[in-house]
Amino acid sequence: MISFELTEEQKALQEMAHSFAEKEMRPKSAYYDREEKFPEDVMQKAFEAGFLTCNVPIEYGGGGLSDLEMAIISEELAWGCPGMYTTMMANSLAFTPIILYGQEEQKKKFLTPFTQKMGFASYCLTEREAGSDTSAIKTLARKDGSDYLINGSKCFITNGGVASLYVVFANAAPQKGPRGLTAFIIPKETPGITIGKIEDKMGQRASNTAEIFFEDVRVPAENILGKVGQGFLIAMRTFDRTRAAVGAAGVGLARAALESAVEYSKTRIQFGQPIATFEATAFKIAQMATELEAARLLVWKAAWLVDQGLPCGLNSAMAKCFGSDLAMKVSLEALQIFGGYGYMKDYPIEKLVRDAKLLQIYEGTNEIQRLVISREVIGPIIQK
Repeated sequence: MISFELTEEQKALQEMAHSFAEKEMRPKSAYYDREEKFPEDVMQKAFEAGFLTCNVPIEYGGGGLSDLEMAIISEELAWGCPGMYTTMMANSLAFTPIILYGQEEQKKKFLTPFTQKMGFASYCLTEREAGSDTSAIKTLARKDGSDYLINGSKCFITNGGVASLYVVFANAAPQKGPRGLTAFIIPKETPGITIGKIEDKMGQRASNTAEIFFEDVRVPAENILGKVGQGFLIAMRTFDRTRAAVGAAGVGLARAALESAVEYSKTRIQFGQPIATFEATAFKIAQMATELEAARLLVWKAAWLVDQGLPCGLNSAMAKCFGSDLAMKVSLEALQIFGGYGYMKDYPIEKLVRDAKLLQIYEGTNEIQRLVISREVIGPIIQK
């Protein structure tokens, strides 16, 4: 029989994440958004609670959480503040390729320090001319003796300006196109790395997003993840595992918007009665609640497939796409229920609208998710 009942351990984890979001994130969310400052004090507490290393296996000092458990806490943390959530989960994104493809010595060397002291890592894939089109990556890795020299740049890198470790995708055999793409683990202190512009973003302003330059950055071959030429596979397999958490973040953000809209609609009086009593408002809320529930189920199924070791690319794309689209839709509907007040910074809704948009863009735009989904559903086309 199918069961949607969480275990006692999962319920405790959910409650811990919700309590952290409520007590540590929400009270400071507006401040860090307004000032666009990195929330180091909140992140220190997040580290102590285990949220910065929750997907690191237990044997390296991490939480060892399953992907379903990651989805559960992602919803709660994004409910607290989507920008702070992104900072935390960017660590999980960077750790995932090391967990999946790292040698035992690489895991010990590069994962263990993050469980002993607060630190941040970045997943460095996107470039100015290579976002959705991973095959267009221009960053090069040239063999030099037993090492590689990395030259190029990356943009829109979450945690880029605060990270101590980068997982960098560079082409070690450009004549092979995407089949030359290779993943490298590079500590920040490696000579030749320069932090460029810190982006001034529309939303999720509590997270650090930066441009990074690599100039003759010498990396030993022992820092290659997997094998030379496996970079594209590593990138795609990583996204298959992490996209469910983005969908979960969408659910958390949408839940925050819905709860605010419901509370406001019960106290806002128009024509002598609460606007919650009008069908125009009540039916909006009903639709929002229904789609939120559907999104959570999509997310949980995708995460469950990952945990079972079953094919998950299709479901992960669906979960990410539907969950992040829902965040955008529900936050806008909630703003409409608030009316003019929702447009003002005195209320939380305008921030949620700004924060929601990024979920539709990072870890593969939703246009790319629909491409993945359509190809899976349609299958090969034979032209006569």
